[in-house]
Amino acid sequence: MMRSFSFLLLLVLACTASAPPKGGQNATTADTSKQGPVYSGKLPIDKIKLPPGFKIGVFAEGVKNARSLCLSPNGTLFVGTRDAGNVYALRDTDGDQVADQTFALATGLNMPNGVAFRNGSLYVAEISRILRFDNIEEKLAEPPAPVVLYDKYPTEEHHGWKYIAFGPDGKLYVPVGAPCNICEPEKPVYASITRLDVDKPAEPEVVQHGIRNSVGFTWHPATKELWFTDNGRDWLGDDSPSCELNHATKDGMHFGYPYCHQGDVKDPKFGDKRACSDFTAPAQKLGPHVAPLGLEFYTGKMFPQEYQQQLFIAEHGSWNRNKRSDTTSAG
Repeated sequence: MMRSFSFLLLLVLACTASAPPKGGQNATTADTSKQGPVYSGKLPIDKIKLPPGFKIGVFAEGVKNARSLCLSPNGTLFVGTRDAGNVYALRDTDGDQVADQTFALATGLNMPNGVAFRNGSLYVAEISRILRFDNIEEKLAEPPAPVVLYDKYPTEEHHGWKYIAFGPDGKLYVPVGAPCNICEPEKPVYASITRLDVDKPAEPEVVQHGIRNSVGFTWHPATKELWFTDNGRDWLGDDSPSCELNHATKDGMHFGYPYCHQGDVKDPKFGDKRACSDFTAPAQKLGPHVAPLGLEFYTGKMFPQEYQQQLFIAEHGSWNRNKRSDTTSAG
């Protein structure tokens, strides 16, 4: 099992480029002409290998079990947790690229992993519910009770924690993992990505199928097409199957689970029911058991030109493997 740390990391380019305006998409990129405090904590960030010209720093400490993040246009960083049951807000009020305010917005929730921000409201995904905290940035010190937007997602904890994000269509995308390592779920909502209209709450629609456990997705900045990671199944050996980066060009596609893995590996239990050719193969195989999480297309101005619109993928790392997998991807 990979060791976990209660830290948030900020990746910045060590150059003299000006920082972007505070707030907006790149509010967490630092102006490296202003050197912040030297880090003296416990995380061995000196062991992280970076490309020439890059450096890495700690944005916040003590945010126990930090998992998913979202950034408001005003620069508030919201943090969900998978196991701790808490939701936090972090603020950097003096512009030194280190959080100096931490607010606990909610405690005792059921795996509130996913967080998303839209029109002044914070949306939080528990296992079976979507919550909304209205006008949250005006009430960080005294957060309001949440509005329950929807409470009928499945209740299984196995792959039940959720990453959420708003798509270009303004709707909230919510994954529902398979309630097992490998099985053939009877209900179509399992092993899927769903879409919820938060302005007219109703039953969510399933928009993508055959996805074992996606805990990260985003949209291409130009094409607006969906890209998402998927965690491959366990117990087929150290080197099979690969976790996946997938690309959905339209609604209603099927990505193979539970019949086919990584586009070309037939499942030993369910693979005889349907051929791999029936499904959409991954855009890229990420490696076995690397456990990919969030991903993001780079649209900032600080990194070199070759990074523009390239995809960064965060990986949790292996547990179901005798030798740990590498845990970084970019492409």
